[in-house]
Amino acid sequence: MAEQVDVVVIGMGPGGEHVAGRLAEAGLEVVGVEAELVGGECPYWGCVPSKMMIRAGNLLAEGRRVPGMAGSAQVVPDWAPVAGRIRDEATDDWNDQVAADRFTDKGGRLVRGRGRLAGPGRVEVDGRVFEARSGVVIATGTKPSAPPVPGLADVPYWTNRDAIAAKEPPASLLVLGGGAIGLELAQVYARFGTRVEVVEAMAGLLPSEEPEAGALLAEVLRREGLAIRTGARAARVRHDGDAFTLSLEDGTDLTAQQLLVATGRRADFSELGLETVGLDPGARSLRVDGRMLAAPALWGVGDVTGHGAFTHIAMYEAEIVVRAVLGEPGPEADYRALPRVTFTDPEVGAVGLTEYQAREKGLRVRTGLSRVPSSSRGWIHKAGNDGLVKLVEDEVRGVLVGATTAGPAGGEMMYGLAVAVQAEVPVEALRHMIYAYPTFHRGIEDALADLRADS
Repeated sequence: MAEQVDVVVIGMGPGGEHVAGRLAEAGLEVVGVEAELVGGECPYWGCVPSKMMIRAGNLLAEGRRVPGMAGSAQVVPDWAPVAGRIRDEATDDWNDQVAADRFTDKGGRLVRGRGRLAGPGRVEVDGRVFEARSGVVIATGTKPSAPPVPGLADVPYWTNRDAIAAKEPPASLLVLGGGAIGLELAQVYARFGTRVEVVEAMAGLLPSEEPEAGALLAEVLRREGLAIRTGARAARVRHDGDAFTLSLEDGTDLTAQQLLVATGRRADFSELGLETVGLDPGARSLRVDGRMLAAPALWGVGDVTGHGAFTHIAMYEAEIVVRAVLGEPGPEADYRALPRVTFTDPEVGAVGLTEYQAREKGLRVRTGLSRVPSSSRGWIHKAGNDGLVKLVEDEVRGVLVGATTAGPAGGEMMYGLAVAVQAEVPVEALRHMIYAYPTFHRGIEDALADLRADS
């Protein structure tokens, strides 16, 4: 017999946990279903531990930038304390239990196992069936995606989880994929003494962002000793027990002790039972409306919706679902000022549309560009001041539709521009603002001046 509840949330990552907790606090009878750790990818393998590793690598880099105080021979990288802080199964289990207890304290019920839809409003978990009066929320996230390179499926390559969990750095590392995850981890390992080579099939690094940002990172990473190959397509992978060999389509063979595959993430609906509610289990994402509704009384949250594999998107969408379930008023989803940050050194912050995306939408575009080293704060900062600001304006409406801020505080610089894109602040108003001196964000004023010069 099915157990009657109000809501079932399948997947207790950041978005699912937020929906389940908020609805339980509101007095609904909520069942949260999780097969792994409560909290999902972000606190255990993604956002949090990777940024801890990045912080450690950045400290090493800063020390090496101080002439006469800490030359590279004096700053000896020690991986052990970093690995010990970041990955510890006992700590993970403790954090998982704390998160589970927090949910139950709010009145929710946690069920361990894999949830599967068994018809409208019905969820099966290892033989138990729950029937949700108000509806079901799918928040099952994504998993690493590997390209169809011959031989790759037969070798013990790393995913981001393996790279985060490593107890010691390899002597050499091949990174297949020059996006955010690949570059963040590549730079961290290089700063701890690993010989790193990055292979990206597209023409530049960070291919979904502005080409100027990718070119900037390529220059910085090469300066730090990483080998960067762009426009390089993998043809075959081999592993002889000691080393990986990555053969490229141009005939080049690359060899390293370890191979990290960071070529994106994908949703897997094959065992979720979407067909029982009339949806396609082979779809790349769950198509939802502005209220995150995928089918009657069935909502999607986070990575599965295809709007970006970011914790902040999952949390944003989760709040929309909470309002929808509770019947509360509020705006529908709006992604025009979607923010994203690549936590390399320099950081790359971005919001809204790139120049290419804006032109693809048929907009009449003007762009403005400034360089951080040319700003007062950049000149003061000296070593490690690589960065830029790029603005994308819809010339017809006179508002920004996108921006990129790369530099020592690139992710933080982006916030004001995110507000400008979201609120459609006129560019003319931005030109007449007061920008604090000397700050990195003052470079926005220079980019605005460059924007005017292009008119």
